[in-house]
Amino acid sequence: MSLHSMRPKILGFISEDVSAWLVALLVLLGGFVLTGLLAWSTLNLYQQQLRQRFQLLASERYSRIEERFDDQEQRLDGLKRFFINSGAVSRQDFDGYTKPLLHRTQAYAWAPRVSGAERALFERRAHEQGVPDFFIADLNADGHLQRAAERDEYVPVLYSQTQSPLGSPLGFDLLGQPLRRDTLERARLRDGVAVSQPVQLVGVEPSFARGIILATPVRVRADAALPLPEPHGYVIAVISMRQLVVDGLPEQNHDNLFMQIIDLSTDEAYGRLYESSNGPGDSPLAVSRVLSLADHDYQVNIRPSALFLRANHSSITSQVILGCLLSLLLSALLYVLVSQRQRALRLVEQRTAELRQREQELRGTHGQLRSVLNAATQVAIIATDLRGVISTFNAGAEHMLGYDSAEVVGRRTLDSLHLPEELNVRAQALSQRYGRQIPMYQAMLVDGSEERGEETREWTLVRRDGSHLVVNMLATPVLDDHGLWVGHLAICIDITERKRVHEALAARDRLLKKLSAHVPGGIYQFQLDTGGHASFPYVSDGIRDIYEIEPQQLQRDAEPVFERIHPDDVAAVRSSILTSAKKLSPWREEYRVLLPQRGLRWVRGEATPERLPSGRVLWHGYLTDISDLKRVEEELRALSVTDSLTGIYNRRYFQERLRAEMARVERGGGQLAVIMLDIDHFKRINDQYGHAIGDRVLRAVCDRISHRLRRTDVFCRLGGEEFMVLCPDTDGHQACILAEELWRGLRGSSIDGVGLVTASFGIASWREQEGADGLLLRADSGVYAAKQAGRDRVQAELA
Repeated sequence: MSLHSMRPKILGFISEDVSAWLVALLVLLGGFVLTGLLAWSTLNLYQQQLRQRFQLLASERYSRIEERFDDQEQRLDGLKRFFINSGAVSRQDFDGYTKPLLHRTQAYAWAPRVSGAERALFERRAHEQGVPDFFIADLNADGHLQRAAERDEYVPVLYSQTQSPLGSPLGFDLLGQPLRRDTLERARLRDGVAVSQPVQLVGVEPSFARGIILATPVRVRADAALPLPEPHGYVIAVISMRQLVVDGLPEQNHDNLFMQIIDLSTDEAYGRLYESSNGPGDSPLAVSRVLSLADHDYQVNIRPSALFLRANHSSITSQVILGCLLSLLLSALLYVLVSQRQRALRLVEQRTAELRQREQELRGTHGQLRSVLNAATQVAIIATDLRGVISTFNAGAEHMLGYDSAEVVGRRTLDSLHLPEELNVRAQALSQRYGRQIPMYQAMLVDGSEERGEETREWTLVRRDGSHLVVNMLATPVLDDHGLWVGHLAICIDITERKRVHEALAARDRLLKKLSAHVPGGIYQFQLDTGGHASFPYVSDGIRDIYEIEPQQLQRDAEPVFERIHPDDVAAVRSSILTSAKKLSPWREEYRVLLPQRGLRWVRGEATPERLPSGRVLWHGYLTDISDLKRVEEELRALSVTDSLTGIYNRRYFQERLRAEMARVERGGGQLAVIMLDIDHFKRINDQYGHAIGDRVLRAVCDRISHRLRRTDVFCRLGGEEFMVLCPDTDGHQACILAEELWRGLRGSSIDGVGLVTASFGIASWREQEGADGLLLRADSGVYAAKQAGRDRVQAELA
């Protein structure tokens, strides 16, 4: 069989005759295809992550706008109740009540109904109340106020509290314009809050002038059996949509979202209430949701801004470039390897042909033994007599050492080809072992013949050019037909390449160990047998910090790791491993571990599985400690539901818990009550002692209330000096008893520097078919009744 037919395949399937250029081209094309697939997968993942981030931001923005819409209705309804319950409201009373409500509201106003016959008397009374230039007015074509024409009825603005530096348009008749007149009519018919179509607000800076007006009638009905009387007047909330939306948000050139708010009751061009100035980015991402405010629906459109797209850009371009470069380098490397291999094989063929020719030439003169020796070109075969003088020096020895056989046969001894220092050390060691002097020329021969027979040993030979050659030498005695020792036979194999490979492998192992020692966490291989037995074929030293287990313990059995995992998480971890093994899907899990020294820690693990030919599944992955990250997440969660001044829960957390408790009692029955309290004369404390003392009073009140609450109660600050206690599984009578205990505890001792601080309490318990707004309204009414009755008291639940 020819040597050509015995050639191995490159990579197991590529013929040696294939052009190296063709192999390199195929590898390059394959690399480009793999790069394209990876880029496509990365692009899909990037688009999915971009969509998720955008939807998360949009949902938070919708929730914020919806909460602000609800807040505007509740404030206006509270102002309405203030007028109904107060009887006569002076300008000072109105200003004192509405000034704290101006957050995100441009203005509040009170507009009574005035007949045409009462106009003069009404204007005169306004002059007497401290507004000397008051008159009922309309807007002229230039947008300025002028005296209103004669009409049967007016609804002029009498009281107004505004944030605008332009002042309040007192006397402006709301019936003088169709949009405002239509809003008042709808509010009257539905006996509730009505909202206008988009209008240009009067007395407001031009940049905030686009907005809406909320109006609700104020009726005083003496008898519930009588039909509703005509409104006594209207309370008005003037809302700049820009002020309402952007308050608390990043500056528009730093905002990740572009937003539009459109009034669906009119055409889109006119009904566009608000539009971000930063402009939308070039992206198909968009969401739209309809939100309600009073009797109108508004379409809120949100798209990502250019800033959002820049902050979440894709690395697909660099990935494609890197993949192409790697493919090019791999193809170039493979071209070099294949071409070098082909040249080496041609050289082998050439050398083989030469050896065959030489073998044919020497066969007749040297016989079969010499032919065998000369054929062993990769092995040096050297025979000596008893004195060590070389008698046979084959072609392999000539090739290895550079000597011609004629130069050494009969002229040199075997020890003359060895490194003298090495022979001297070996001779001294053998002399000490056997207790007699061993000559240097026998040092490499005694080892094999007197100890354990045939044994290879590593020696260093000296070539003709003075260079050194490391070989494995097998020295055996040569016996004659009578069994007499007549010489030695040394067979040498060049192990230079093998030592280089071993040294390279050792260096790689040292590098891997050094790299894994500096990687945070642990790098590992995890293997699962078909029978369910698990082990770690490889694990870095970092596993010691993760599980407090020595790496050697896990190479045969992985069970000690599962013993470290928290009992509540171990089932989920095992299940996720089995799922990954079944589907060969990437494994990723976050779980807790209980360590003997460091206690409870959080660990994140990721790995990629592959199925071995034996049916086992092998994962390659890493583990890292994420305890600090988990702690930060918990701290951020606590900050989002905690009032920063008092340390108790905030309004957001109260609303979440109230919705949850309402759903619970509506679904499965039970009791639920709330206690609302408002610190008496808190404004007077701030005015007299300053806001720093006022803040200390708030903290002191919260501390006294908290120490007297039950473990199941939820204590929250709604805002300002208003607080709420949510009492699950509590009826109205029990809540009243708890409120009285809180009231006594609060007024039981004074606060340093301020004196005795009291509060008014209102109570409401859940009733069937009643929503959260109704429950809170009754509690608020109880607080109001307590204040009307003289403050510093607990008002029992109102019927």
